[in-house]
Amino acid sequence: MSLNAFATLCELLQVHGGLDEDGHVGIGEQVATFLIILAHHTKNRSLQVRFYRSGETISRYFHKADPVLEDCVDPRWKWFKIGRGCLGALDGTYIEVTIPKSDKFRYRTRKSRISTNVLGVCNRNMNFVYVLSGWEGSTSDTRILKDAISRRNGLKIPVGCYYLVDAGYTNGRGFLSPYRNVRYHVNEWVQGHRAPQNRLKLFNKKHSLART
Repeated sequence: MSLNAFATLCELLQVHGGLDEDGHVGIGEQVATFLIILAHHTKNRSLQVRFYRSGETISRYFHKADPVLEDCVDPRWKWFKIGRGCLGALDGTYIEVTIPKSDKFRYRTRKSRISTNVLGVCNRNMNFVYVLSGWEGSTSDTRILKDAISRRNGLKIPVGCYYLVDAGYTNGRGFLSPYRNVRYHVNEWVQGHRAPQNRLKLFNKKHSLART
């Protein structure tokens, strides 16, 4: 990567991605550390020597995230505050494609459309932070997510943080799904007698509002 390209990347991450300089580690060093680890699979210990930083500092900035703060007032996200580390939401989406007839059975969805199943991960500002494309439409969302987190340069989720997912995924480290067999979608909720009647329904309503 040229110096001009690197400078442009740093500027984009700062202006549009929300990356900030805290007076301890500059934007350039944060980006360089992250890229070196991803591109060259460099160990933490090597970077400690290269940048004269502690192992804790290298790890903290590599896993730097933007969870919901305690003073958040956004009605979509204030229910998922920093103690529970919500970073955003993810889901799969079908995109129709044209492929050879011999391959159509692998790309046929449950609704008989010929599509590819694309995983998209967004932060709370509705910016994409990760996309995995290429899987056939017949592939389940869960399998695609497993592929995303198992790749060396795949989806990384800091310890203690998570993304909201729908009921098609399983609860687990890094992912929070709604209660199954409980009303969920936003358009199913109205005022009056259909308002949440218990904690499970209330949780699902707040979860759906944020994820949607």
